[in-house]
Amino acid sequence: MPELPELEVVREVLQRRIVGQTITSVEVIPPGGPIVARDLTHAGFEAALTGAILTALARRGKYLVFTLQAATAPLFLVLNPKLTGRLQLASPAEKHKAKTWAIFTLSGGSQVRYLDQKQMGQLYLTQTLESIPDYVAMGPEALEISLEEFRQRLKPYRGEIKGVLTRGEFVAGIGNAYADEILWEAHLYPYRKRTQLTPQEVERLYRAMRSTLLESIEKVRTEMQERIELKPRDFLAVHMKTGQPCPRCGTPISLVGANQRITNFCRKCQPGGLIRGM
Repeated sequence: MPELPELEVVREVLQRRIVGQTITSVEVIPPGGPIVARDLTHAGFEAALTGAILTALARRGKYLVFTLQAATAPLFLVLNPKLTGRLQLASPAEKHKAKTWAIFTLSGGSQVRYLDQKQMGQLYLTQTLESIPDYVAMGPEALEISLEEFRQRLKPYRGEIKGVLTRGEFVAGIGNAYADEILWEAHLYPYRKRTQLTPQEVERLYRAMRSTLLESIEKVRTEMQERIELKPRDFLAVHMKTGQPCPRCGTPISLVGANQRITNFCRKCQPGGLIRGM
């Protein structure tokens, strides 16, 4: 799933490459296109977007928000890529990649294409962001929250700390992969209960969240460059590195598959007890 570091770099590239351009045509490709393209305006997805000017682009959590000036009123095109959604910058002559569901041709001559191997993501066309599922419920941005606010927002949660980190209503932008990385950086066992964390550990978690995300943005920026369809993650320390040596101590990285989610961690650097039922 694209998370804060990948989407922040995608935003930077698109901000530089396409903001200010006009959408000259839109193609939603059947049979899967209508599944991912959701027109909440009821004005027609292709018709409403054709001729609109892209005036701004923002990232909010794990969403990308395109602000458009259409003929009649401002519109928002909001991408929630979920597990496998990707955007691609391409020339019109370039062959379509498999599972391309929507193509936006721009006045500058390039195209933005939406790819999704499992058709789980959505492109919402709307006049109000409040109509996007789960959008309003998001907490503050993970890189904009203060330590004190982080402490206060943690207090209502009592469950496993990894699960708390990935809840968008707690902080926005962190998913499964970067939660593993943050907890490894903080030397915290993913299945520790929030109520078991000391004030010092909470501060360590906050510092690890910031440093991990900021360093990852830099690494993604270097590896992705203009190829926004890529998901560079070879640099990650533990996530999807099962059996490989921990970069810090050399212990083989452990894998736990619980609640239909892969968790990777180092049992030496992140000590913890057995997991009930496993």
